[in-house]
Amino acid sequence: MPRKIRLTPVRLLVLGYLAVILIGTLLLIIPFASKITGSASFMDALFTTVSASCVTGLIVQDTATHWSAFGQVVILLLIQIGGIGFMTVVYLLLRLGGKKIGLKERTFMQESVSAPTLSGMGKLTSTILFGTLLFEGLGAFILCFRFVPDFGWGEGIWMAVFTSVSAFCNAGFDLMGTKTGKFSSLTAYSGDPIVCLTIPLLIIVGGLGFFVWQDIKKNKFRFRKYELHTKLVLIMTAVLVVVPTAVIIGAEDELPWKERIFSSFFTAVTPRTAGFNVLPLSGAGSVRSVTILLTIILMFIGGSSGSTAGGVKTNTIAVLFLSVVSVVRGKRSVECFGRRIDDTNVKNAAQFFTVFLSLIVAGTILLCLFEEHNPAFAEQPVSPTEAVFEVVSALATVGLTTGITPSLTIGSQIVLCVLMFLGRAGCMTVMLAWKTPNAPTAELPLERVRIG
Repeated sequence: MPRKIRLTPVRLLVLGYLAVILIGTLLLIIPFASKITGSASFMDALFTTVSASCVTGLIVQDTATHWSAFGQVVILLLIQIGGIGFMTVVYLLLRLGGKKIGLKERTFMQESVSAPTLSGMGKLTSTILFGTLLFEGLGAFILCFRFVPDFGWGEGIWMAVFTSVSAFCNAGFDLMGTKTGKFSSLTAYSGDPIVCLTIPLLIIVGGLGFFVWQDIKKNKFRFRKYELHTKLVLIMTAVLVVVPTAVIIGAEDELPWKERIFSSFFTAVTPRTAGFNVLPLSGAGSVRSVTILLTIILMFIGGSSGSTAGGVKTNTIAVLFLSVVSVVRGKRSVECFGRRIDDTNVKNAAQFFTVFLSLIVAGTILLCLFEEHNPAFAEQPVSPTEAVFEVVSALATVGLTTGITPSLTIGSQIVLCVLMFLGRAGCMTVMLAWKTPNAPTAELPLERVRIG
């Protein structure tokens, strides 16, 4: 008799994201979802849905010129669901329907937002929903001052709302194709203060994480009272904004000063992890190679745990760095701000880092193999740097590209779809989804191996 499959919270999370992808694909393949009726292929619809629901931003068809108003609304809804987590949306619908939220729903919600405990899940969810509406609304209001004069009232407001939601959810989708050409992103606004400040700030706030919001809301600006998680996130975020901005200002020295400062700040923030760009990443006038390398590193790191961002996460990098410091200082445990970090956290950080890096290597090799005989790159084959850039962008759910995405073979597109899904649902989460609950384990004989 076949064994009954138990629907654990982890499995529900994975199945939930797959269900959202399936529904989104079916909606985008509807003939009137495209501006040219029926012009979207199944692969176009699937790739766009995965990218939107996984808040990535990689596209094979320009969002503004290819998809109709209906298609754009579907994409925006997918971004919103992917950004705050589909279980948060389910929680909201249950509350609106007047249904009492039980232990089972709270457990699923805990897994969806990576909460450490079940305590305060209702309050956390309210904070997520209220904060999302507040920041997206403020962002849209400010962006209206730039987009309404450029596009008119109706289109300008829609542009502002779409861009604000996309930025806050760290998605990177834009509707600029009608203004500056297909796949142009925000290059028309390089050096514009409103765009180059508002969008990065939305990205930063969305990438801080819901637990950081709650901690700041509770303790205001009293840094000493913050949880260690919040302290690490804020310090890492500050370092990963200030240092890259300074490096890019020095590297892109051909730009006028005003444009260089604003564009460098934008370029330093957006790889963590929203696929907007105001400086061209390929072709004539593209950024320097040091900026490309720095972008790959920032995409790899990403945002913070429990946020709309992807990547290996700032918390992971901080814990691994502190573990190295503890070895140098001769400490037996990892310490920070007068606290000792649990050894399990250090182990989990190392595991996640290793899995993430392994997927990047595997994805890059597959991409190079699939594109080796692609006629679209006959004159100039895809370089290893371009392949790594594309793979890291997909797995870290960033969405930046050197321009090769629309010309990739179906094999490469499928690889990127899988990486985007793993990046959003969580590499370890997908692996744990197949683990047998409460499987018996046995202690094996202990033996040491030499490291380093």
